[in-house]
Amino acid sequence: MITLYTSPSCASCRKVKKYFQKYNIPYVEKNIFTNKISREDIFRMLVNSENGFEDIISTRSKIFKESNIDIDSMKTADLIDFIIANPSILKRPIILTDIDLQVGYNDDDITLFLPPELRDIDCINCQNKKDGEDCEYVKAIGFE
Repeated sequence: MITLYTSPSCASCRKVKKYFQKYNIPYVEKNIFTNKISREDIFRMLVNSENGFEDIISTRSKIFKESNIDIDSMKTADLIDFIIANPSILKRPIILTDIDLQVGYNDDDITLFLPPELRDIDCINCQNKKDGEDCEYVKAIGFE
């Protein structure tokens, strides 16, 4: 299952949700401001990241700049506590599966979240079908 960490004002978050809805990709959305981030959430992000906290923390965020924190000198537990108390420090959107983590929206990278059997279907041809005709993708996801 895909977990999508979002915030209401995030344009990239809206793009990801629109993409998932368009291709009937199931996901669970967690608004980081209304659903408290848990230690487990952060550990799952870190396990699937390539560069640890660097991948998920926005050094451009207001809270980061105002706090004057030094990520490199903090203990992991303290940094996790800081994120839980200040979720706006997280980059958005964060897309998480059991094995993958993607931060932000990228047209090319987002296709990795399509089921493998659907990745190679040419959806451009779906847009050119006449009313009443189904394209390969529509047939594959069961919208017939």
